[in-house]
Amino acid sequence: MKIKLLLISLLLSQFLISQNDIEKLKQEIKAELKAELLKQDSIDKKNNNIFNNFQLKGYGVVNYYNYDWDTDKTKRNAFDTERLNLYLMYNFNDKIQLKAEFEFEHGGTGATKELDIYEEFGEYENEIEKGGEVALEQLNVLFKYKKWLNFRVGRLKLYMGNGSKLDRPTQYVTGYRSQMENTILPMGWYENGFEILGDFGNRNQWSYKLFFVNGLNSEEFSSANWILRGQQKKFETINAESMAVSFRLDYNLSNKGFVGISGYFGDSNKNRTKPKLDNVSGNVSIIDAHTNVDMGDFKFRGMFLYGHLQNSDKISDANNNLPNALEAKRTPVAKTALGYYASAMYNILPLISQKTTKQQLYLFTRYDFYDTMHTTKVGYFDNPRWERSEITFGVNYFITPKIVFKGHYAINSLGTNQKERTFLTGIGFNIN
Repeated sequence: MKIKLLLISLLLSQFLISQNDIEKLKQEIKAELKAELLKQDSIDKKNNNIFNNFQLKGYGVVNYYNYDWDTDKTKRNAFDTERLNLYLMYNFNDKIQLKAEFEFEHGGTGATKELDIYEEFGEYENEIEKGGEVALEQLNVLFKYKKWLNFRVGRLKLYMGNGSKLDRPTQYVTGYRSQMENTILPMGWYENGFEILGDFGNRNQWSYKLFFVNGLNSEEFSSANWILRGQQKKFETINAESMAVSFRLDYNLSNKGFVGISGYFGDSNKNRTKPKLDNVSGNVSIIDAHTNVDMGDFKFRGMFLYGHLQNSDKISDANNNLPNALEAKRTPVAKTALGYYASAMYNILPLISQKTTKQQLYLFTRYDFYDTMHTTKVGYFDNPRWERSEITFGVNYFITPKIVFKGHYAINSLGTNQKERTFLTGIGFNIN
């Protein structure tokens, strides 16, 4: 009997111990699960915070061109996946922001060729931009200090004229940006250095930008485009023997546009691949006045530009002797360049329909004048081919504020009494 009671007692105690162990195990499992869930929740919140710090913006353009040019009867009609630009921003905190811009041009990558009948005498010209047409256009860090004083360091975008500020297809008037700006200035002008920027005034109606960046390379200057090709894009590194200064000052007309001036000043000879002209000044000076007036259904834009190149004759002579391998134009470059344009557009949709809508239908016209051989040094041919005036008219149909269908017809009259007629239709979009 005692043995039976002892056995029962042992069994009961073992059972109670087991129950305690099980309960303890349950509590341990609960604690571990709770800790794991809290850890995962913390990770999720951290990841969400990281993604919340990113911003993605951009725009894209696809166009169709139909050509009727006196200067090139064989010029082919063409589709062009013109560009896709993506902006990636990351906010480290409220005061520091990283900005990167990626540009995809003409639908592909790799080296390309183009037939140049004007400056290459009908030869095929290789177009190579750092191995292809996908480029990291901007990479910089913005340090926000005060409303009137901020700093940006890295690869920067220069803001000359209207085209640099109104560069999205939903912002500029025709199927492409002003021909005057596109011909004289780099369409996307990016250089390396630092920028000081800010807003000031009673209502912060004034804004300014001041740049200290690497200069241009005079080896790439040409008759057709003046200093445009001097932006250093052919080589992996950027020559910085000579720096340049650029500025922009705008008065903002409330929400109705802006009016202002901008300028660029810098030597271009010390940034050549070889030091042949290091002791010859090749200062580039450009000044422009620009305006953008936005009255809702009516918009007006205009710009005047004047540029001067020091010792253009010596640069022309040196460029004429450049090796073929460099693939420079090797044409005479002008002492001065001149250009201006004015455009107007009006939304006629309210005149057609009284229905409230976000859609817009703009009729527009634009006049461009630009002469990249405005004045030349004595003894250098001022080719009238490079004095151009273009009248453009067409329509912009916004099916939403961020998607626009465009169509225009342009007549470009040359100083040689020849005309280049172009019909364009395309689509552009904006990503905010």
